[in-house]
Amino acid sequence: MSASAAENRAEHDGDTQEQTRRIQEGFTSFLLQSGALKFGDFTLKSGRRSPYFINAGAFNDGRLIALLGEFYARTIVQAVQQGTLPADIDTVFGPAYKGIPLAVSTAIALSGAHGMPVGYTFDRKEVKDHGDGGLMVGTQLRDGMRVLLVDDVMTAGTAVRQVVPKIMSQAKVTIVGLVLSVDRMERTGQGQGSAVESIMDEFHFPVISIVNVRQIFDAAASMKGPDGSPILDQRTADAARDYLERYGA
Repeated sequence: MSASAAENRAEHDGDTQEQTRRIQEGFTSFLLQSGALKFGDFTLKSGRRSPYFINAGAFNDGRLIALLGEFYARTIVQAVQQGTLPADIDTVFGPAYKGIPLAVSTAIALSGAHGMPVGYTFDRKEVKDHGDGGLMVGTQLRDGMRVLLVDDVMTAGTAVRQVVPKIMSQAKVTIVGLVLSVDRMERTGQGQGSAVESIMDEFHFPVISIVNVRQIFDAAASMKGPDGSPILDQRTADAARDYLERYGA
């Protein structure tokens, strides 16, 4: 590689890292301002006591879900530029029910703001036997299509394992990847690996997150509230470090 080519590559890598950092910091701020991310002491469904909690139900109006879709779209566009995802995605698939607004808002953002016209698809919990019928709503799946999954926060990967067979039962499509809002980076009960790593090993497609939990805490450490006080106090930061040392993958 010539010196000029190496310089160009280094400059491109630097631009990509800066873009990634801006997305991560912006998304962390968005999570906090929307109330979707809270710091404190929470008991999770798994029984673990966590110093943070993420509630996707906080994205409950048009403005917030539109902004969320834009963050998904930016992450997808960056992954396409890096070669992790293909540019010719046919439809964005969101597992019912939480994935439905994610798929719709992401498809709108990709098509409207980023020049990537894509469809959206989601599944019904039960097959409809009247009217238009069928298992899927939105862009119908056909052989040869490239499908991108979106979901919020993966805990054990159960939703993905349930929906992939549904998708493949409809047509011979290629699932090109899965995009999450947050990767909790926690070990599953089956071993030392995380749920994300388990899904990638099982289905052989990339799993990308807008942000992971370590990046959230790194970004929040430099943020201040309206009164000028730190968003993340030292006690919570220490609890997060201890939590990830205990449960982190």
